[in-house]
Amino acid sequence: MRSRGFFSDGKGAGGDKSGTGTAKVPEGAQKKTVCEAEGFSLMGRAPEGTRAELEWRIQMRKNKAVKYSIWSNSCYMVKLAAKKVPSVICLMLLQALLVVAAALLELYVVPVILGSLEEHVSIGDLLGKIFIFTAAMMGTSGLSAYISQNLMFGRTRVRASLTLEVEKKGETCSYPLTERQDFINLKAKANEALFSNTAPAEEVWNTFAGIIQNVLGFLIYLYLLTNVGLLVVSVTSVTAVGDYLARWRLNGWGYRHRQEESKISQGIQYIQGRTRDRYLAKDIRIFGMEEWLKGLHERYLKMYQDFGAKREKVYFLADLAHILLYFLRNGAAYGWLLYLALEGKLTAPEFLLQFTAVGGFTAWIGGIMDSFSELHRQSLALSSVREFLDYEELFRMEGGEAIAVEKTKAYTIELRDVSFRYKETGKEIFSHLNMMIHPGEKLAVVGLNGAGKTTLIKLICGFYDPDSGEVLLNGVNIKKYNRRDYYQLFSGVFQDFCLLPSDVAVNVAQKINDIDMERVLACIEKAGLKKKIESLPQKYHTQLVKEVYEDGADLSGGEMQLLLLARLIYKDSPVVVLDEPTAALDAIAESNIYQSYHELTEGKSAVFISHRLASTRFCTRILLIEDGRITEQGTHDELLKKGGSYAKLFDLQSKYYREGEQKNGRQS
Repeated sequence: MRSRGFFSDGKGAGGDKSGTGTAKVPEGAQKKTVCEAEGFSLMGRAPEGTRAELEWRIQMRKNKAVKYSIWSNSCYMVKLAAKKVPSVICLMLLQALLVVAAALLELYVVPVILGSLEEHVSIGDLLGKIFIFTAAMMGTSGLSAYISQNLMFGRTRVRASLTLEVEKKGETCSYPLTERQDFINLKAKANEALFSNTAPAEEVWNTFAGIIQNVLGFLIYLYLLTNVGLLVVSVTSVTAVGDYLARWRLNGWGYRHRQEESKISQGIQYIQGRTRDRYLAKDIRIFGMEEWLKGLHERYLKMYQDFGAKREKVYFLADLAHILLYFLRNGAAYGWLLYLALEGKLTAPEFLLQFTAVGGFTAWIGGIMDSFSELHRQSLALSSVREFLDYEELFRMEGGEAIAVEKTKAYTIELRDVSFRYKETGKEIFSHLNMMIHPGEKLAVVGLNGAGKTTLIKLICGFYDPDSGEVLLNGVNIKKYNRRDYYQLFSGVFQDFCLLPSDVAVNVAQKINDIDMERVLACIEKAGLKKKIESLPQKYHTQLVKEVYEDGADLSGGEMQLLLLARLIYKDSPVVVLDEPTAALDAIAESNIYQSYHELTEGKSAVFISHRLASTRFCTRILLIEDGRITEQGTHDELLKKGGSYAKLFDLQSKYYREGEQKNGRQS
């Protein structure tokens, strides 16, 4: 029995993330899984009888449909190899021919020697035939092994090219797709098909070679068996085809239930990832979360075991059918040959040849069926890859009007009558919002948590499209432009920024090759980080991210912000966006950082978001967002004079800091 599933070598029928297993609920109530109780919904199912539940059922039916056929996926891989590494196809064909040649040599060696003995040939002739067969068998076997080893490198390059395409899709797709669960699950399935040397995207070449060699062997052995009649051929063929059809249907079970397995695996991976997260290590220890995480992990493993047991019951039926049909076809064929031999219709060498040929013939047929069954499974995995790569974009990434970004050109960005709500929650964030960012303007957006500040930034940057209304660039709807070109207008520092696992220079330039080191040094100096970087062991070539490099340097929160400022200066885009990147810093450090941003982005349009109102007092205009609307706008002083919500928030924050300073003074 072969291993199948998420924790095996990837040859299982499908697997990713969250699960099965139901908890007890009052009679008549909708049952929830352990996943749902912990925040993971099983299959994303909605309450019964609702429109959402109907949409869920439609989506499940779509998930069961395979978009690409075996033929389509096979042609796709052959075309990809012909484009990337043509030698893979040539070596695959040669490998198949060598396997067939080796099988024919093994088939004829004993009957030929036995026939020679019956003919009483000389010892020299006999030894000569033995030598020829031995040399030929050793040569084909050795050459086949050599090709098999060297074929691996080309196959890996083909798989690597697909892996790069998948990663590129994930990194450059329309931003809302990164938040869609079906897109996330499909990417996980695509990665599973490309994960290792035993993954379907690489093993498929062995399957192609197996089909070719089995078909060639079948045709040759079919010709040989015509001497013993059609009975053997018919029985063997019918039982082998029946075996194949039974396993074809049953082995497709995993693909049809891939979403279910995917969600269980996602829960397992999420929990395992949290236990390895260096930033959560303190919380786990302080709050005693290890037992809770262990219990949750064990429940997910139990759910996966339950799913695996259900899956193995299905595959057991396929294996049982295979065994029964195997005995039926071999028993009938061997019985017929024995009858012919006893009737004197076959000589000893002929009997031996036909007896061996029958075994080989059934093996070739079984090989064809197994190869196509394996190709079917691999095709399902390759379909996931192609479905992910072909996932429809929400934005016009190419094919629209190009934007040639000019750093000195004046750009006006306008939100006109914009309404937006998140599809998952149905909560309306903005309704008929209007605002404009003028060239060179320093605009601050402030408001309480949940007011929509980050969503506003995502609309401005083109990460989201409004449900209604328009986002305009110099009076033109951004939907007309290539969205990637539009992104080049912006330099940004967001709440969830990241560092590259590379050196300081790469993190500033955001690329590996063609780095302008003089410019990097100048940006580091302008950002006020020169002293710190030059104190590091390798200075500008010091590696960052300790999770990757043992000798990686750690930067403090303030130093991290200065590095991001240097990155922003290096890109030198006409519009700068800062979405609360300094939330973890104290008020004074945040104010200093924002002042640095202000000074070093002179002449550029800039949008600042901060909880601390005093940090953005230098801005030319401040917008206060409440309940999805702009309720106040003006300069810092103008808004204080109005005495509205902004003034009250500012007074409240100021009072808090004054009380804190007085308390610290008394303690000291």
